Amino acid sequence: MYHLNENLRQSAQNFPDHPAYIFSGETTTYRELNQQVDELASGLAKLGIGKGDAVALIMDNRPQFVSAYYAILRTGAAVVPMNPIYTPREISFILANSQAKAVIALAALEPVLTPLKEQLEHVTHLIYTEATGDELTLEQVAQAGDGSFVEPERHEDDLAVILYTSGTTGQPKGAMLSHRNMASNAEAMGILFELLPEDRVVAVLPMFHVFCMTVCLNGPIRYGASIIIIPRFHPVEVVNTIREQKATCFAGVPTMYNYMLQLPNATKEDFASVRLCCSGGASMPVELLHKFEAKYEVMILEGYGLSEAAPATAFNPLRGTRKPGSVGVNIPHVVNKVVDPEGNELPRGEVGELVVQGPNVMLGYLGLPEDTAATLRNGWLYTGDMARMDEEGYVYIVDRKKDMILVDGYNVYPREVEEVLYQHPAIIEAAVIGVPDEVHGEAVKAFVALKEVAVSQEDIVAFCQDKLAKYKVPRLVEIVPELPKNSTGKILRRSLRK
Repeated sequence: MYHLNENLRQSAQNFPDHPAYIFSGETTTYRELNQQVDELASGLAKLGIGKGDAVALIMDNRPQFVSAYYAILRTGAAVVPMNPIYTPREISFILANSQAKAVIALAALEPVLTPLKEQLEHVTHLIYTEATGDELTLEQVAQAGDGSFVEPERHEDDLAVILYTSGTTGQPKGAMLSHRNMASNAEAMGILFELLPEDRVVAVLPMFHVFCMTVCLNGPIRYGASIIIIPRFHPVEVVNTIREQKATCFAGVPTMYNYMLQLPNATKEDFASVRLCCSGGASMPVELLHKFEAKYEVMILEGYGLSEAAPATAFNPLRGTRKPGSVGVNIPHVVNKVVDPEGNELPRGEVGELVVQGPNVMLGYLGLPEDTAATLRNGWLYTGDMARMDEEGYVYIVDRKKDMILVDGYNVYPREVEEVLYQHPAIIEAAVIGVPDEVHGEAVKAFVALKEVAVSQEDIVAFCQDKLAKYKVPRLVEIVPELPKNSTGKILRRSLRK
């Protein structure tokens, strides 16, 4: 049976004295983590939280995230993870939409949450990481738990997590992910990365994001590996921690690899213990992949995923052929295919929409039957990403359907232009969008962040001219100090459009 609670309990039985996580140099074993989760689940149950409820978890990377996440699941409730830097309006929308019964949050969020609790009558409890006044702390809830807690009956299709996807159009949508969705993807990642109890996996991606949740939290827990928790990404600190803690696996987004690549004093010795790195969340420029692997002598496996698929659907294999620029092949138990607008599979090499099938595909969007029906069709999840597949089944993401630029009726995929820009020796980061153009319909505009060198917009355009067809060459180049990113470090094209 696929169940996240079962995974933690099994690892606590099989590897009781093995480190579950390391934080600030302190180690917590699987036995200790399982006991913390039991106590906290018992305390939450005493507050009336159980099957069918939703509990918001608004926290950065810290041990309390891990114990609270699994304790909520153990009561039978669903976790609603949220970014602690969301605005009060964003938090309010998600709390109302998910009908969260309780909120477990950083103490610093008390001034935001107290007024919201007064507006939202379904929120019965606010629980904080440390004392803030009258409200409960996690420690008090755990102490109030007694041995009388009886875990509810478990099913694979029980709701485990409601993940709010950053809505590019209007409000975010709550993707409902079951225990089967989450646990099957955690298992597949472990098979793919050959995770063992001896592995030490760096969790510096935000735990409230599904990439970290599956690859750096649920995956390691399923296999009894150790999680190295890092609160936030600072390139120097991360490299130091990898070296000191002898990390074996690192998961990041392309911008993280870019920042670590730029470190003048970091060397391959810092990465001597690392057996694999993986990248997701956004397309990794091939130039960046080659430079990072050459400098640190590590292997980066690029993959693809989306919140609605818990998240991974394709990855380059650990053994066998890796194809830079590709997001790899089907992960265990999951099928990807490329289809035309009618849903017919396209011949290999042709560009169409990527669709996915497997035990990881969400139950649907919370309270949105029409959006669910548009995304889940005939047993397939429609990703909204344009892709092609080669003869060996390797998937190449061409771009988001909605990011495609139309110049004189020709399709321009931003990623193709960005790949060329990353080859320019002065460019650190690049992003490309379409802007309205009276003559051509749209024009290609590039935003670039540069190293400390004098390069003009004309130089950059000239650099692209012999590498791209004329209609794909940026007509406009804007040099910026840095590009806007979300909490995982993914470059936000929609902010650039604004």
